[in-house]
Amino acid sequence: MPEMSRSQLVVYAAVAVALLLVGARAIRGEDAAEPSFAAASGGGGRGASFSVRGSGGDLVVHVAGAVGRPGVYRMPIGSRVDDAVRRAGGAAPRAELEAINLAAKLADGQQVVVPERVPGGGAVAAIGAGEEGPISLGTATAEQLEEIEGIGPVTAGDIIEFRDERGGLSSIDQLDQVPGIGPATMESLRARLQP
Repeated sequence: MPEMSRSQLVVYAAVAVALLLVGARAIRGEDAAEPSFAAASGGGGRGASFSVRGSGGDLVVHVAGAVGRPGVYRMPIGSRVDDAVRRAGGAAPRAELEAINLAAKLADGQQVVVPERVPGGGAVAAIGAGEEGPISLGTATAEQLEEIEGIGPVTAGDIIEFRDERGGLSSIDQLDQVPGIGPATMESLRARLQP
């Protein structure tokens, strides 16, 4: 067998090291390729770090609004909005839990917004008194939505279903994702609804 030159030995050693690194990464699985993110915990600017894993048994949700520790959380598949609120430190004293569907199943990438209680007894009582004030999107009934120009029974039902699937909405502008709502209807909604 002919003797190898020094440059050939270096090339073979580099190939062997590369193969070892690829093999070690394959043995470790997907852990090496997972992204890691940092999120502000909302408490005095302190950061909390967490890792988002692509495992088949988890989903990632963002819990915001009137909760103890707003942030991004990993939850088991099949979890409910109530589970996410509890994971985020529970509802704050000012939370209006009746405005969201706590029993709704969570979806990967969902944002759960827990609204704050409206000062003065809430918007629902004001509407019941016959005033023309804004309707709370979080607690609006189909009948209240149908009072808005351009909203019929089908669209009102679609809005409520859309709201409940997401565990609440943080903005009226999110309603433009509901089929059948165009620019003119969005203007009517902005005039009559509040988040």
